[in-house]
Amino acid sequence: MTIKELTYATQQHLQAVTGTTFKRTHIYELLAASFGFNSYAALGTDHVFTEHSLTCRCPAKYGEQVGRRCLELGYPPEIALQIARALPELLTVQGIGLIHINDLVAHLRYDSGRDDWFDDSSKDDNEEDEDLDRWFDRESLLSPLLLDDLTTAAYNNNAVAHYALALLSAPSEHDIDAPSAGSDYWYNEEQQGRNLTGIQKEWADKHAARLELEKKWERHLRKAGELGHPDALLALAECFDDPRFFDLPYTQAPNADPAYIAEIAEQFGRPNDARYWLTEAAKQGDIEAMRELIERYDSSDLQQCWTWFYLAELHGTDLSKDDYRAYHENGALYDDDVGGPLYVDGRDGIELQTIEAGQDAVARHAAGEMYQALKGKTKLRFSSLGIERD
Repeated sequence: MTIKELTYATQQHLQAVTGTTFKRTHIYELLAASFGFNSYAALGTDHVFTEHSLTCRCPAKYGEQVGRRCLELGYPPEIALQIARALPELLTVQGIGLIHINDLVAHLRYDSGRDDWFDDSSKDDNEEDEDLDRWFDRESLLSPLLLDDLTTAAYNNNAVAHYALALLSAPSEHDIDAPSAGSDYWYNEEQQGRNLTGIQKEWADKHAARLELEKKWERHLRKAGELGHPDALLALAECFDDPRFFDLPYTQAPNADPAYIAEIAEQFGRPNDARYWLTEAAKQGDIEAMRELIERYDSSDLQQCWTWFYLAELHGTDLSKDDYRAYHENGALYDDDVGGPLYVDGRDGIELQTIEAGQDAVARHAAGEMYQALKGKTKLRFSSLGIERD
């Protein structure tokens, strides 16, 4: 079902129920009212329709608003009363829902392994999370209605919509979804005019479909990047060596692990950017980032090194201790019950020169402030998700 098909079916149903003729443009407005919006234009700014999957608003709650919108559009009160009951009921039966595009992106990133937590900071204060279950996978989200709505938003230069379409088209990271070995060979044979049948034809077709999906992924990713979407620009940096992400101000941070961004910055030979993102990672409790800052980027600033050292302590890690472990030759941790050759690997603890008492006090205070700031953010995040945490 596409948007046009939804509005047509809705128009036919409401006309049958009421015996009244409705303009198609009015149907769009009534659909928006069914989800609590004052106009279809307002809905289309950053929301898309879903079908039998995620929804952030339940039409059953907005019958009164549907009735008011009917009156505003010039329909008599008795018709408005009928529509206020019939339209929400129809949408509920059809499984029509609505989702903020940023929430859709968060679910797609979680399903693809690009994100391990649900970020709901983009929603407004009046928006209900009635059915936002994070465990919907990418396939269950796909519907012609969702794709049609997203494509329309992307056509109107909505960067987030382009990024969502890129995620929906992204190559699978799971081997089970990859074409069989040799499928590219049969695809090339077919392109050269060879007539294929059976499993050879199936492999060639799968490879062709995968290539088309990859083209769509790259096209939408690049368009989202052109429109300034930070996550898209970061993906372009990783996948296509496109450095434009690092032209963004630091305030336009993507929804990604800062340590991962620092790694990409190092690959581009941008030490200042790498240091900035490692610092952000350290502030978020990344012990490895603290160690790298001490050993490399902040090594000449002894007070700052002690700040990271004390911050690691607050997070339960003593960076002065050696960290060596025994391994099997396959890289697994050594098991005495298994036996066999033993290999030791690891690293020495960090040794820092002492600093004067005043500097030490400043370093401890700075570490404590960063630790408390992170605890506050963590508590706020869990609170927003309805989770109590000590």
